[in-house]
Amino acid sequence: MKKKIVSVLLCATMISSMLAGCGSDSATTTEGTSEAATEEAAAESSDSAEASTDAGSGSVYLLNFKPETDGAWQDLAATYTEQTGVDVTVVTAADGQYKTTLQSELAKSEAPTIFNIGSTADCAEYANYIYDLKDSSLYEHLTDKSLALEYDGKVAAVANCYECYGIIYNKTILEGYCGLEGAVISSVDEIDNFETLNAVATDINNRVDEINDALGTNLTGAFASAGLDSGSNWRFSGHLAGLALYYEFKDAGCDLVAGQGTVTGKYLDNFKNVWDMYISTSSADAATLDSGAYNAEQELGLGEAVFYQNGDWEYAAFAPDNENGYIVTTDDLSMMPIYFGVDDENEGLAVGTENHWAVNAQASQEDIDSTLAFLDWVITSDEGRDAITNQMGLTAPFDTFTGEFESKNGFASMVNEYAAAGKTSVAWSFNATPSVDDWRADFVAPLTEYTERGGSWDDVKTAYVDQWAYYWELSNEQ
Repeated sequence: MKKKIVSVLLCATMISSMLAGCGSDSATTTEGTSEAATEEAAAESSDSAEASTDAGSGSVYLLNFKPETDGAWQDLAATYTEQTGVDVTVVTAADGQYKTTLQSELAKSEAPTIFNIGSTADCAEYANYIYDLKDSSLYEHLTDKSLALEYDGKVAAVANCYECYGIIYNKTILEGYCGLEGAVISSVDEIDNFETLNAVATDINNRVDEINDALGTNLTGAFASAGLDSGSNWRFSGHLAGLALYYEFKDAGCDLVAGQGTVTGKYLDNFKNVWDMYISTSSADAATLDSGAYNAEQELGLGEAVFYQNGDWEYAAFAPDNENGYIVTTDDLSMMPIYFGVDDENEGLAVGTENHWAVNAQASQEDIDSTLAFLDWVITSDEGRDAITNQMGLTAPFDTFTGEFESKNGFASMVNEYAAAGKTSVAWSFNATPSVDDWRADFVAPLTEYTERGGSWDDVKTAYVDQWAYYWELSNEQ
């Protein structure tokens, strides 16, 4: 980039010298041309210099939270470096390994300048690394300021996407099932509570061969596998547990996202009911769910399952031109709430985010400035907005994402449909989880024991309640 600026300046100087040295009767015209050329070259030089200055003189290192977006981020980083000359490194942590990777990378001299924070508990844990974003372009363009995390008087992190989760389902198969003799329901719309969902899933699971013969499908079970390995168990220790937390926090009248220091497990029996449905209506062997041998997304994509608990970030994986070899595409899919048996008639999808960009305050000021410039470019440039919306399939919470850059995610659009029907979105209460990975691991251990080896559900409750209080106190001591 600097070479380009020098080249433009040299060119302008040469033109000016050549024209000034020419003897001519048209001196006025020559002088005018010289001034115009000089001004044009100077303007180009100024624009280039301004672009370079805006990009900063430091470097950028993004530790990416979402493995499925790695390719898009790598391409975006390369484009930015080509345009500005600023080095941008993107490293993507493996599924379920973000915290471990982050801690390791922050300890290095070349540490991430951008990292992900999920909750205010994370803010406390990484307080020494938090740069105040209150004056940043990110915060300025945020459509809903409640999507920023505030801590210790600072805007600690800003949401980079707004997501929803529930039960993704194959509406094509489900509608075909509704037309079969003896089906529990005659319309998909009848599934609006836990009892009906459980009855439908049980019936489908018991009639797999009959359904395959009648519809030409290749089902192996109603629900996709509920993996308890580190790459999948967050769907349950985080997202499913989030509903139990949501209803408990709601009863207590506390902040639904910030939570509270103690929990009672009041709605853990509801969790158990849903969990037992997942396990009993799947073809997966319950005794091996922590083996890592299952791929629930693939099971849905190959038409082997009707239901799959996950979020709108899965939408891009099922695009009609997907490279996963899936025969099931977004045309076949929709999303319903995880009916929890508490307030089903009013429940919508779970909506929120645990994806917040934080900037490393320990980085050099040059790197911080370049990092802020890069993030501004991501949310304002055509390249950045196209990558977020069209390549990553995310819904961005910034006022710059309009027109062609508005979300095309069909799962995310269901949020508005449920809201229009008078349903209340479920807040992402699992964001309140103290020492996220530690509490979830302590909760998953007895859940695995219960599921795979017939362990006691009381042990699950004990871990849920006692370890929450322990980690909450530990987090607030920091």
